[in-house]
Amino acid sequence: MARENQEFIEIPMDYLDLIGLPRLMNLTYGRSDITIGLIDGPVDIEHPDLESSKIVSLSGRGACAYKDSNACAHGTFTAGILNGKRDSKAPGICPGCTLILRQIFSEDTQVNVPRTSPKELSNAIIECVKAGAKIINMSVGLTKPAIKESVLVEALDYALKHRVMIVVSSGNQGIIGDSCLTSHPWVIPVTACDSTGKPMRTSNFGKSISMYGLSAPGKSITSLAPGGKSIRMCGTSVAAPFVTGTIALLWSLFPEATAAEIKFALRPRRSHTIVPPILNALAAYKLLVEEKIPTEFKRSI
Repeated sequence: MARENQEFIEIPMDYLDLIGLPRLMNLTYGRSDITIGLIDGPVDIEHPDLESSKIVSLSGRGACAYKDSNACAHGTFTAGILNGKRDSKAPGICPGCTLILRQIFSEDTQVNVPRTSPKELSNAIIECVKAGAKIINMSVGLTKPAIKESVLVEALDYALKHRVMIVVSSGNQGIIGDSCLTSHPWVIPVTACDSTGKPMRTSNFGKSISMYGLSAPGKSITSLAPGGKSIRMCGTSVAAPFVTGTIALLWSLFPEATAAEIKFALRPRRSHTIVPPILNALAAYKLLVEEKIPTEFKRSI
């Protein structure tokens, strides 16, 4: 499998060390042909710390119309983790990758918590797949985990059919249970932990989340804010893009790897609790370098 080298830079951030990301970030900035579908709020694409040349908007939407909206703040924050410049206050994981924006949250400034419908979310997934995304990040959750939304399951199946990896946040209601998002076997649900790896109690946990998911930093994380600023946020929405960005870097370093190989490298062992294992980007990288992927996963997807 091909790998590329980049100039070494020092990235002294405890939460990145926790998940083994600095080594990968020193090896690559990401490849432009590794496309990440960002299903979220709009993004302040004029932010000086964003690699705006690597950002594409779908459906004529993506840029913030109102920079004081919570939807704009949410989208810009997530985009910063993925695509922010490495020399910014909040260095992005994969600034060399292409970001495809698909806005789903309204910019209604009166709405405290951005919301969307299962139908809109399913449409967004399909549009990102058709636009060529290799990975989709959804820092969203279902407010009623017990509801089975067939239209959403069909969209997830569509992503599976086209081998597009999907990462979702597990949710921040502090409950134990799964939704049709987190229980789909093709989805990687993400819970939040602090900089020491301790799970955040506000995260949602469950059998499927433990079986298919990962834990990533989600406490007091710094990223970009509208208007050229930076802010700190917490939660599973913050944690999800760390997994997405890691997948993008791994695929940049190993462009011939299949989705199955990447998924196995990230989750080589099962969890025996409702808390998923902590993301270990360096361990995943080593498994791919040493080609220690079981035969049944090679070339299977």
